Amino acid sequence: MIIEKEDIAGLKEKLKEENRKIVFTNGCFDIIHKGHVTYLNEAKELGDYLIIGVNSDASVKRLKGNDRPVNNEKDRAFILDNLKPVDSVIIFHEDTPYEIIKEIIPDYLVKGGDWKENEIVGSDIVKANGGKVVSLKYVSNYSTTGILKKITGSQDK
Repeated sequence: MIIEKEDIAGLKEKLKEENRKIVFTNGCFDIIHKGHVTYLNEAKELGDYLIIGVNSDASVKRLKGNDRPVNNEKDRAFILDNLKPVDSVIIFHEDTPYEIIKEIIPDYLVKGGDWKENEIVGSDIVKANGGKVVSLKYVSNYSTTGILKKITGSQDK
């Protein structure tokens, strides 16, 4: 289910009433690859309901450069929403999902293993509310940047 920012409070309240553990992660998810899917499956195993924050097109451009994203925000949200472990997707327009994390207050805040726990945006909020911050194992040799380099023939030889 693709949700809007104004839907967060109602969804959070419903999930808490049902005593379901909320897992939150975020990213650009520009070109979905095995690393993403492995990571999302592992994230879902931590709780009952997985919410993905997806960077908007403007946010991706600011973070990754003018050639990105390859896929627009609505397509990226649609693809994620149709992956088995994903329960909800929300597009955010800021460079980080801090404000969304502040509203959701997930039980688990998750990022890939290339992130150190103290670098994960929103970790202060989650820890202050009794939640856990988890840096999952990094899946080597899978990245959108690597895929794009391979497509364009610009990989290092």
